[in-house]
Amino acid sequence: MTFGKYFTVMLATAIKFFNGPIAGILLGLTWWETAICCIIGMMTTVTLITFLGKRIQTLIGKYRKSKPKLFSKRTRFAVKIWKKLGIWGIACFTPLFFTPIGGTLLALSFKVPFAKIFFTMLLFAVSWGIIFSYLIFQITWLKSLFV
Repeated sequence: MTFGKYFTVMLATAIKFFNGPIAGILLGLTWWETAICCIIGMMTTVTLITFLGKRIQTLIGKYRKSKPKLFSKRTRFAVKIWKKLGIWGIACFTPLFFTPIGGTLLALSFKVPFAKIFFTMLLFAVSWGIIFSYLIFQITWLKSLFV
């Protein structure tokens, strides 16, 4: 049954990073178990998206009814981060703003090599995984709402 809890946290993190620590609280995991699951969940997504990225982008383009806006608030924000900080900025802000899927697709769209995407995303997955998990588990009033 424990594997099911771990898998749930990994899946929640793969979709939106911040959901992982909350799922960890709900499932009664420790903060370090949650942090490890968050890291594994994000990096699984990063690896899958990196290898399947071009196919996913082609598939999305195929079924898209209209051409996406060239300049939206989100794309301007991403380009601003890219110009100032490069892949380090994209990787840093992926758990906060872009989601693991979006951040990886964004890095691929800027033609960043796989090794660099993997290394920078891993660095920030570990950092944010530990920080988010620890802080969320320290907020006792939040824990009492869920447990």
